[in-house]
Amino acid sequence: MTVLYSAEMNGLLNTVPSEVADGSKVDGNVRVKRATITLDTQTTSDTIVIAKAKAGENFLYGVMNNSATLGTATVAIGVTGTTGKYRAAAVKTSTTPEVFGPVAAMTKLTADEEIFITIAVASLPASGTLVVDLYFSAT
Repeated sequence: MTVLYSAEMNGLLNTVPSEVADGSKVDGNVRVKRATITLDTQTTSDTIVIAKAKAGENFLYGVMNNSATLGTATVAIGVTGTTGKYRAAAVKTSTTPEVFGPVAAMTKLTADEEIFITIAVASLPASGTLVVDLYFSAT
């Protein structure tokens, strides 16, 4: 039977001498950035700033939870130039928490980022609450 190692464990467990693990990927600290938004018919021309990520942090995943359906509004989460970096534009009609996070976004940041929600297609509902938690690891 062949023993295989993940990219993170190869240098740590399969190299002599062992390499020092990157703390943003192995045994690092997890940071949560929470944004609570009171829904108030925010329109498609609005953006909602929800977090500031710091250089050196590594995106893990996000969780979106809403108390009311967002209807036909599409919501993307990202940064200037890549508005869907963390969550591609999509509707969210369920009030069940949604975990999101594309693999392409799971890299160590080389610069600070202001993260925001972009609204498209239709306005958000007139009432309810939207909570977005973004999880990052860091050394």
